[in-house]
Amino acid sequence: MCGIVGYIGRRDATPILIQGLKRLEYRGYDSFGLATVGSAVEVYKKAGRISDSEAGASGLAGSTGIGHTRWATHGEPNDVNAHPHIDCTGRIAVVHNGIIENYSDLKRQLTERGHTFLSETDTEVIAHLIEEHYDGDLLAAVNAILPLLEGSYAILAITENTQRIVAARDASPLVLGVGDAEVFAASDMTPLLEYTERVIFLEDGDVADITPDRYTIYHDGRVVERPIELINWCVEDARKGGFAHYMLKEIYEQPQSFYETIRAGIDDHVRQMIMEADEITLVACGTSYHTTLAFKYLAESFCNLPVRVEVGSEFKYFTPPLRGLVIAVSQSGETADTIAALKMAKARNCPTLAITNMQGSTVTRVADETILMRAGPEIGVAATKSYTAQLAALMQIINLRCDGAFDDALSHAHIAIGDVLLQELHEAVDLCAKAEHVFFVGRGPFYPVSMEGALKMKEISYIHAEGYAAGELKHGPFALLTPETPVVAVCTPGPTYGVMASNIKEMKARKAPVIALGVAGDTELAGFVDIFIPIPNTHLLVQVLTASVVLQLLAYHTACALQRDVDKPRNLAKSVTVE
Repeated sequence: MCGIVGYIGRRDATPILIQGLKRLEYRGYDSFGLATVGSAVEVYKKAGRISDSEAGASGLAGSTGIGHTRWATHGEPNDVNAHPHIDCTGRIAVVHNGIIENYSDLKRQLTERGHTFLSETDTEVIAHLIEEHYDGDLLAAVNAILPLLEGSYAILAITENTQRIVAARDASPLVLGVGDAEVFAASDMTPLLEYTERVIFLEDGDVADITPDRYTIYHDGRVVERPIELINWCVEDARKGGFAHYMLKEIYEQPQSFYETIRAGIDDHVRQMIMEADEITLVACGTSYHTTLAFKYLAESFCNLPVRVEVGSEFKYFTPPLRGLVIAVSQSGETADTIAALKMAKARNCPTLAITNMQGSTVTRVADETILMRAGPEIGVAATKSYTAQLAALMQIINLRCDGAFDDALSHAHIAIGDVLLQELHEAVDLCAKAEHVFFVGRGPFYPVSMEGALKMKEISYIHAEGYAAGELKHGPFALLTPETPVVAVCTPGPTYGVMASNIKEMKARKAPVIALGVAGDTELAGFVDIFIPIPNTHLLVQVLTASVVLQLLAYHTACALQRDVDKPRNLAKSVTVE
């Protein structure tokens, strides 16, 4: 969701900014822009894809610059609303991620004082506020206006005739990359990987004054030191590697990312926190919510451990009674709703644990302890390998509470995941690609697996899909079943197999075509469904993983059949950093 890149140093800024913005395309965007300090502040911005219009930015000169990819929140996607935004004089340019909640009042006050606004965005007020306080010292001007801003922000500001970038963050991520006589800034690490492995994660309230040969970080007006961290990702990890899409590459990386997350284990402090918990509350959004719901079913079944699962966006406004351990799950570690919930849990003195893929992200600094997933960079907007890596982390918690009962299953799960990557799905894809609506159903932990399968289908194919507990279809949704409404059902051996088979037959009686995922060799199930997709007959924990991967592939190939933009689905962002 929006992306920021900044560069100051010894090289031409424009190619570095454009390349950095391309690295951030996975976050989702509708417009882009750059500003550099040449003979004056020079700006180029455009609605649409970078690849379609980047040539227009080639004339920007200077070795200091800022860039932005915008995901519209205030004002429609167009050239004018694209960042950067400038002040009335054209001397100051600003890019911003986040939302300025009081921008309407600020805009009204600035207009009354004679400022002219060009855009509909909340960000433009920042440029005009800096203008009012600027007397040649950009750092002082930015510091003066930050107390006036309510909401969230990551800001980069530049001004003419000055080789300087001032950066500030509050509730929106911002990372510095330290090179040789050059400094980079970005929303996350992906634009930095090509140039440096040394990064600094700014914290909420930090302001950084950056020149080519130094940087100084302030907090509450005082100079502070933030540690330089070495990142072991490389730029090749974020490239397609011969796959048609990042999403397919990341689906195929799941055996490795699951194995690496399991192999990393859980450190002693986290182990103690988990073992001492009498109950657990998990907070998450989107795909992460589905992993926590699967955890609830599994943990309560195997460990007799009370688990509550809360949607992050609801938590802030309808906070449940909190007792015991609170776990925040976020792929990016920057999900605004999840971070807000985590802070509320800490305010109520609950022990807190973060599960994330991003070293140094906000949730890792807010939570008491962290389990770091080992998925590496995930570029496709639709979560795949981060989903199974989250399940790896959560399944380790279950295994720990069960005294290592599932060591063997988890240590070999990556093999079963690899096996289903070769699954033939063309019949199921053909059926789904012709449909306007698809239902996904399951019971127990396969209910959230079905919810995630439906989410993947709607995210990237734009087919309307819903995930249901199988027994709930007859409580209303049966009215929607037709011969043109496929149902994807997960039916594996266990206590619900018989009733699940009955549910499928009820759907068949309404003439809905059924695609069923069941264990290899289940001739009974294969005999009464339209399309049977076998998964390995393994432990329940592993079946949750393999069924999930098959549904990812089904969504992916259906989207490709419909010629969708798989890696950058419309209207979506990778990291949702605003409410």
